[in-house]
Amino acid sequence: MLRGMGSSFGALFRITTFGESHGAGLGVVVDGCPARLSLDLGQIQAELDRRRPGQSRLVTQRKEGDQVEIISGVLDGVTLGTPIAMLIRNQDARSKDYEGVAQAYRPSHADYTYDAKYGIRAIAGGGRASARETAGRVAGGAVAQQLLARRGIEIVAWVDEVCGILAAVDPALITRAQVDINDLRCPDPVAAPTMIDRIERARKDGDSVGGVIRVVARGVPAGWGEPVFDKLEADLAKAMMSIPAVKGVENGAGFAGTLMTGSEHNDPFYRRADGTIGTRTNHSGGIQGGISNGEAITLRIAFKPTATIMRPQDTVDPAGNPAVLAPKGRHDPCVLPRAIPIVESMMALVLADHALRQQAMRLD
Repeated sequence: MLRGMGSSFGALFRITTFGESHGAGLGVVVDGCPARLSLDLGQIQAELDRRRPGQSRLVTQRKEGDQVEIISGVLDGVTLGTPIAMLIRNQDARSKDYEGVAQAYRPSHADYTYDAKYGIRAIAGGGRASARETAGRVAGGAVAQQLLARRGIEIVAWVDEVCGILAAVDPALITRAQVDINDLRCPDPVAAPTMIDRIERARKDGDSVGGVIRVVARGVPAGWGEPVFDKLEADLAKAMMSIPAVKGVENGAGFAGTLMTGSEHNDPFYRRADGTIGTRTNHSGGIQGGISNGEAITLRIAFKPTATIMRPQDTVDPAGNPAVLAPKGRHDPCVLPRAIPIVESMMALVLADHALRQQAMRLD
Protein backbone atom coordinates (compact mmCIF):
# COMPACT_ATOMS: atom_id res chain seq x y z
CA MET A 1 0.00 0.00 0.00
CA LEU A 2 1.29 3.44 -0.89
CA ARG A 3 1.42 5.60 2.23
CA GLY A 4 2.29 9.26 1.82
CA MET A 5 3.89 8.68 -1.59
CA GLY A 6 7.39 8.75 -0.13
CA SER A 7 6.88 11.62 2.34
CA SER A 8 5.74 9.51 5.31
CA PHE A 9 7.75 7.24 7.59
CA GLY A 10 6.86 4.79 10.37
CA ALA A 11 4.03 2.43 11.24
CA LEU A 12 2.57 3.35 14.65
CA PHE A 13 4.74 6.38 15.43
CA ARG A 14 4.51 8.05 12.04
CA ILE A 15 5.70 11.31 10.51
CA THR A 16 4.84 13.07 7.27
CA THR A 17 7.07 15.96 6.23
CA PHE A 18 6.04 18.74 3.86
CA GLY A 19 7.46 21.83 2.18
CA GLU A 20 10.25 22.87 -0.18
CA SER A 21 13.59 24.57 0.34
CA HIS A 22 12.45 27.93 -1.05
CA GLY A 23 8.72 27.73 -0.39
CA ALA A 24 6.85 29.62 2.31
CA GLY A 25 7.85 27.06 4.90
CA LEU A 26 8.17 23.39 5.77
CA GLY A 27 7.35 21.10 8.61
CA VAL A 28 6.03 17.81 9.88
CA VAL A 29 2.90 16.06 11.08
CA VAL A 30 3.54 13.49 13.83
CA ASP A 31 0.79 10.88 14.12
CA GLY A 32 0.59 8.15 16.74
CA CYS A 33 2.34 9.91 19.60
CA PRO A 34 0.64 8.75 22.81
CA ALA A 35 -1.49 11.20 24.74
CA ARG A 36 -0.35 12.91 27.95
CA LEU A 37 3.33 13.11 27.07
CA SER A 38 4.77 16.28 28.60
CA LEU A 39 6.46 17.90 25.62
CA ASP A 40 9.34 20.33 26.02
CA LEU A 41 9.13 22.86 23.16
CA GLY A 42 12.55 24.18 24.14
CA GLN A 43 14.09 20.78 23.50
CA ILE A 44 12.49 20.62 20.05
CA GLN A 45 13.88 24.07 19.26
CA ALA A 46 17.32 23.11 20.58
CA GLU A 47 17.46 20.18 18.14
CA LEU A 48 16.47 22.44 15.26
CA ASP A 49 19.17 24.92 16.32
CA ARG A 50 21.77 22.16 16.00
CA ARG A 51 20.60 21.45 12.43
CA ARG A 52 20.03 24.98 11.15
CA PRO A 53 22.35 26.63 8.60
CA GLY A 54 24.78 29.46 9.30
CA GLN A 55 26.30 27.98 12.47
CA SER A 56 29.95 28.20 11.40
CA ARG A 57 32.33 28.50 8.42
CA LEU A 58 32.04 24.74 7.96
CA VAL A 59 28.42 24.91 6.78
CA THR A 60 26.18 26.91 4.44
CA GLN A 61 25.77 30.58 5.36
CA ARG A 62 22.05 30.71 4.64
CA LYS A 63 20.50 32.55 7.60
CA GLU A 64 17.43 30.77 8.93
CA GLY A 65 16.16 31.03 12.49
CA ASP A 66 14.19 27.80 12.07
CA GLN A 67 11.75 28.80 14.80
CA VAL A 68 9.21 26.03 15.24
CA GLU A 69 5.48 26.63 15.70
CA ILE A 70 3.29 23.84 17.10
CA ILE A 71 -0.11 24.34 15.54
CA SER A 72 -1.99 21.22 16.67
CA GLY A 73 -1.91 18.18 18.91
CA VAL A 74 -0.53 19.84 22.06
CA LEU A 75 -2.40 21.59 24.88
CA ASP A 76 -0.54 23.39 27.68
CA GLY A 77 2.61 21.44 26.83
CA VAL A 78 0.93 18.03 26.91
CA THR A 79 0.21 15.85 23.86
CA LEU A 80 -3.44 15.14 23.08
CA GLY A 81 -2.93 11.87 21.21
CA THR A 82 -4.05 13.61 18.00
CA PRO A 83 -1.73 14.59 15.11
CA ILE A 84 0.99 17.05 16.13
CA ALA A 85 1.64 19.57 13.36
CA MET A 86 4.77 21.72 13.44
CA LEU A 87 5.65 24.53 11.04
CA ILE A 88 8.99 26.18 10.28
CA ARG A 89 8.85 29.25 8.04
CA ASN A 90 11.55 30.02 5.45
CA GLN A 91 13.08 33.47 5.83
CA ASP A 92 16.29 33.68 3.77
CA ALA A 93 15.63 32.04 0.40
CA ARG A 94 17.56 33.48 -2.56
CA SER A 95 15.84 31.93 -5.56
CA LYS A 96 17.81 34.08 -8.02
CA ASP A 97 20.93 32.04 -7.19
CA TYR A 98 19.34 29.10 -9.01
CA GLU A 99 18.49 30.75 -12.34
CA GLY A 100 21.26 28.80 -14.10
CA VAL A 101 19.94 25.50 -12.72
CA ALA A 102 16.80 25.95 -14.80
CA GLN A 103 18.98 25.70 -17.92
CA ALA A 104 21.24 22.79 -16.93
CA TYR A 105 21.20 19.81 -14.59
CA ARG A 106 23.53 19.90 -11.59
CA PRO A 107 25.81 16.81 -11.52
CA SER A 108 24.86 14.27 -8.81
CA HIS A 109 21.80 16.30 -7.76
CA ALA A 110 18.15 15.27 -8.11
CA ASP A 111 17.46 17.78 -10.92
CA TYR A 112 17.38 15.23 -13.73
CA THR A 113 15.74 12.44 -11.74
CA TYR A 114 12.91 14.69 -10.48
CA ASP A 115 12.26 15.79 -14.06
CA ALA A 116 12.25 12.15 -15.13
CA LYS A 117 9.75 11.23 -12.41
CA TYR A 118 7.39 14.21 -12.30
CA GLY A 119 7.99 16.19 -15.49
CA ILE A 120 8.27 19.27 -13.27
CA ARG A 121 10.45 20.33 -10.36
CA ALA A 122 10.92 23.13 -7.84
CA ILE A 123 14.21 24.48 -9.18
CA ALA A 124 15.17 26.92 -6.44
CA GLY A 125 17.15 25.21 -3.70
CA GLY A 126 16.39 21.77 -5.03
CA GLY A 127 12.82 21.94 -3.75
CA ARG A 128 11.78 18.78 -1.96
CA ALA A 129 15.14 17.10 -2.64
CA SER A 130 16.95 19.72 -0.56
CA ALA A 131 18.39 18.74 2.82
CA ARG A 132 16.28 21.59 4.19
CA GLU A 133 13.40 19.08 4.18
CA THR A 134 15.11 17.39 7.12
CA ALA A 135 14.11 20.21 9.47
CA GLY A 136 10.72 18.52 9.70
CA ARG A 137 12.36 15.19 10.52
CA VAL A 138 14.39 16.79 13.32
CA ALA A 139 11.28 18.36 14.83
CA GLY A 140 9.47 15.02 14.71
CA GLY A 141 12.53 13.20 15.97
CA ALA A 142 12.73 15.54 18.96
CA VAL A 143 9.24 14.38 19.97
CA ALA A 144 10.36 10.76 19.57
CA GLN A 145 13.45 11.39 21.71
CA GLN A 146 11.31 12.76 24.53
CA LEU A 147 9.10 9.68 24.35
CA LEU A 148 12.16 7.40 24.46
CA ALA A 149 13.76 9.36 27.32
CA ARG A 150 10.89 8.24 29.56
CA ARG A 151 12.17 4.69 28.96
CA GLY A 152 15.76 5.66 29.77
CA ILE A 153 16.97 5.55 26.15
CA GLU A 154 19.73 7.93 25.05
CA ILE A 155 20.92 8.53 21.48
CA VAL A 156 24.25 10.20 20.66
CA ALA A 157 25.85 10.72 17.23
CA TRP A 158 29.19 12.25 16.27
CA VAL A 159 31.50 12.80 13.30
CA ASP A 160 33.64 9.67 13.15
CA GLU A 161 35.58 10.20 9.91
CA VAL A 162 36.32 12.90 7.33
CA CYS A 163 38.25 12.05 4.17
CA GLY A 164 39.89 9.05 5.82
CA ILE A 165 40.78 10.94 9.01
CA LEU A 166 39.44 8.76 11.83
CA ALA A 167 38.29 9.75 15.31
CA ALA A 168 39.03 7.68 18.41
CA VAL A 169 35.86 7.76 20.52
CA ASP A 170 34.46 5.29 23.06
CA PRO A 171 30.78 4.73 22.10
CA ALA A 172 29.99 3.56 25.63
CA LEU A 173 31.04 6.83 27.27
CA ILE A 174 30.51 9.62 24.75
CA THR A 175 27.99 12.35 25.69
CA ARG A 176 26.18 14.90 23.58
CA ALA A 177 27.92 17.71 25.47
CA GLN A 178 31.27 16.29 24.36
CA VAL A 179 30.03 16.07 20.77
CA ASP A 180 28.90 19.70 20.66
CA ILE A 181 32.21 21.01 22.02
CA ASN A 182 33.36 22.13 18.55
CA ASP A 183 31.74 23.24 15.26
CA LEU A 184 32.48 19.93 13.54
CA ARG A 185 30.83 17.85 16.29
CA CYS A 186 33.78 15.50 16.52
CA PRO A 187 34.67 14.88 20.20
CA ASP A 188 38.21 13.64 19.47
CA PRO A 189 40.50 16.60 20.39
CA VAL A 190 43.31 15.22 18.24
CA ALA A 191 41.42 14.29 15.06
CA ALA A 192 38.93 17.19 15.05
CA PRO A 193 41.41 20.00 14.15
CA THR A 194 42.82 17.92 11.29
CA MET A 195 39.32 17.22 9.99
CA ILE A 196 38.39 20.91 10.22
CA ASP A 197 41.53 21.89 8.29
CA ARG A 198 40.61 19.41 5.56
CA ILE A 199 37.08 20.82 5.25
CA GLU A 200 38.41 24.39 5.21
CA ARG A 201 40.82 23.48 2.43
CA ALA A 202 38.00 22.01 0.37
CA ARG A 203 35.86 25.11 0.95
CA LYS A 204 38.63 27.47 -0.18
CA ASP A 205 39.19 25.29 -3.26
CA GLY A 206 35.51 25.49 -4.16
CA ASP A 207 35.19 21.78 -3.47
CA SER A 208 33.54 19.51 -0.88
CA VAL A 209 34.29 16.42 1.20
CA GLY A 210 32.34 13.53 2.72
CA GLY A 211 32.76 11.30 5.73
CA VAL A 212 31.13 9.04 8.29
CA ILE A 213 28.84 9.64 11.27
CA ARG A 214 28.64 7.07 14.06
CA VAL A 215 25.55 6.85 16.28
CA VAL A 216 24.78 4.83 19.40
CA ALA A 217 21.49 4.18 21.18
CA ARG A 218 21.93 3.15 24.81
CA GLY A 219 19.23 1.67 27.03
CA VAL A 220 17.17 -0.08 24.33
CA PRO A 221 15.70 -3.22 25.94
CA ALA A 222 15.86 -6.66 24.37
CA GLY A 223 12.92 -7.63 22.18
CA TRP A 224 12.32 -4.63 19.92
CA GLY A 225 12.10 -5.28 16.20
CA GLU A 226 10.16 -7.59 13.91
CA PRO A 227 11.14 -10.78 12.07
CA VAL A 228 11.84 -11.01 8.33
CA PHE A 229 11.05 -7.74 6.52
CA ASP A 230 10.71 -5.27 9.41
CA LYS A 231 13.94 -6.21 11.15
CA LEU A 232 15.19 -3.43 13.39
CA GLU A 233 18.40 -2.97 11.40
CA ALA A 234 16.42 -2.99 8.16
CA ASP A 235 14.20 -0.14 9.37
CA LEU A 236 17.24 1.73 10.69
CA ALA A 237 19.04 1.27 7.37
CA LYS A 238 16.04 2.60 5.47
CA ALA A 239 15.81 5.56 7.84
CA MET A 240 19.45 6.47 7.38
CA MET A 241 19.48 5.86 3.62
CA SER A 242 16.56 8.29 3.29
CA ILE A 243 18.78 11.14 4.55
CA PRO A 244 20.16 13.27 1.69
CA ALA A 245 23.78 12.40 0.75
CA VAL A 246 23.82 9.05 2.61
CA LYS A 247 25.32 6.22 0.54
CA GLY A 248 25.99 3.47 3.08
CA VAL A 249 25.02 2.13 6.51
CA GLU A 250 26.80 -0.36 8.78
CA ASN A 251 25.35 -2.03 11.88
CA GLY A 252 27.82 -3.27 14.50
CA ALA A 253 31.03 -4.56 12.95
CA GLY A 254 29.52 -3.99 9.50
CA PHE A 255 31.91 -4.61 6.62
CA ALA A 256 34.76 -5.21 9.06
CA GLY A 257 32.91 -8.35 10.07
CA THR A 258 33.68 -9.85 6.65
CA LEU A 259 37.33 -9.99 7.68
CA MET A 260 36.58 -11.96 10.86
CA THR A 261 35.93 -15.63 11.53
CA GLY A 262 32.74 -16.79 13.19
CA SER A 263 34.57 -17.43 16.44
CA GLU A 264 35.88 -13.85 16.36
CA HIS A 265 32.59 -12.24 15.38
CA ASN A 266 30.20 -14.13 17.67
CA ASP A 267 29.10 -12.27 20.82
CA PRO A 268 29.20 -14.67 23.82
CA PHE A 269 26.30 -14.39 26.26
CA TYR A 270 26.74 -14.08 30.02
CA ARG A 271 24.67 -13.29 33.07
CA ARG A 272 25.18 -9.81 34.50
CA ALA A 273 25.33 -9.07 38.22
CA ASP A 274 21.73 -7.79 38.11
CA GLY A 275 20.53 -11.09 36.66
CA THR A 276 19.94 -9.85 33.14
CA ILE A 277 21.58 -11.42 30.09
CA GLY A 278 24.26 -9.53 28.17
CA THR A 279 27.01 -10.14 25.64
CA ARG A 280 30.72 -9.78 26.27
CA THR A 281 31.33 -8.19 22.85
CA ASN A 282 29.00 -6.26 20.56
CA HIS A 283 29.97 -7.08 16.99
CA SER A 284 26.23 -7.50 16.31
CA GLY A 285 25.65 -3.83 17.10
CA GLY A 286 22.84 -4.55 19.56
CA ILE A 287 20.66 -6.45 17.06
CA GLN A 288 20.40 -10.19 16.40
CA GLY A 289 17.79 -11.80 14.14
CA GLY A 290 16.41 -8.33 13.49
CA ILE A 291 15.53 -7.87 17.18
CA SER A 292 17.34 -5.82 19.83
CA ASN A 293 19.34 -7.86 22.35
CA GLY A 294 19.70 -5.22 25.08
CA GLU A 295 23.20 -4.08 24.13
CA ALA A 296 23.92 -0.63 22.67
CA ILE A 297 22.71 -0.26 19.08
CA THR A 298 25.50 1.11 16.91
CA LEU A 299 25.53 2.34 13.32
CA ARG A 300 28.03 4.02 11.00
CA ILE A 301 26.54 6.14 8.21
CA ALA A 302 28.52 7.15 5.11
CA PHE A 303 27.88 10.59 3.59
CA LYS A 304 29.12 11.45 0.09
CA PRO A 305 30.73 14.83 -0.64
CA THR A 306 28.23 17.66 -1.10
CA ALA A 307 27.13 17.62 -4.76
CA THR A 308 27.18 21.39 -5.22
CA ILE A 309 30.72 22.72 -5.56
CA MET A 310 31.91 26.20 -6.47
CA ARG A 311 33.61 25.07 -9.67
CA PRO A 312 32.41 24.95 -13.30
CA GLN A 313 31.14 21.47 -14.16
CA ASP A 314 30.29 19.78 -17.44
CA THR A 315 26.66 18.76 -17.73
CA VAL A 316 23.71 18.88 -20.16
CA ASP A 317 20.56 20.95 -20.50
CA PRO A 318 17.07 19.36 -20.39
CA ALA A 319 17.33 18.67 -24.14
CA GLY A 320 20.57 16.77 -23.64
CA ASN A 321 22.82 19.44 -25.17
CA PRO A 322 26.27 19.94 -23.60
CA ALA A 323 26.46 22.76 -21.05
CA VAL A 324 28.77 24.12 -18.38
CA LEU A 325 27.30 24.95 -15.01
CA ALA A 326 28.94 27.38 -12.58
CA PRO A 327 26.81 27.15 -9.40
CA LYS A 328 26.01 30.11 -7.20
CA GLY A 329 24.49 30.21 -3.74
CA ARG A 330 25.36 29.07 -0.25
CA HIS A 331 26.23 25.43 0.31
CA ASP A 332 27.85 23.11 2.83
CA PRO A 333 31.46 22.13 2.01
CA CYS A 334 30.75 19.12 4.26
CA VAL A 335 27.28 18.04 5.41
CA LEU A 336 28.43 16.14 8.49
CA PRO A 337 28.18 18.81 11.26
CA ARG A 338 24.53 19.56 10.50
CA ALA A 339 23.67 15.90 9.84
CA ILE A 340 24.32 14.89 13.46
CA PRO A 341 20.82 15.83 14.76
CA ILE A 342 19.26 14.37 11.59
CA VAL A 343 20.87 10.98 12.24
CA GLU A 344 19.84 11.08 15.90
CA SER A 345 16.28 12.00 14.91
CA MET A 346 15.92 9.21 12.36
CA MET A 347 17.17 6.66 14.88
CA ALA A 348 14.73 8.03 17.47
CA LEU A 349 11.82 7.78 15.03
CA VAL A 350 12.58 4.11 14.31
CA LEU A 351 13.01 3.23 17.97
CA ALA A 352 9.86 5.08 19.05
CA ASP A 353 7.90 3.25 16.36
CA HIS A 354 9.23 -0.14 17.45
CA ALA A 355 8.61 0.70 21.11
CA LEU A 356 4.92 1.16 20.34
CA ARG A 357 4.87 -1.94 18.13
CA GLN A 358 6.37 -4.02 20.95
CA GLN A 359 3.87 -2.57 23.40
CA ALA A 360 1.04 -3.65 21.08
CA MET A 361 2.56 -7.12 20.58
CA ARG A 362 2.56 -8.34 24.22
CA LEU A 363 -0.21 -8.33 26.81
CA ASP A 364 2.36 -7.75 29.57
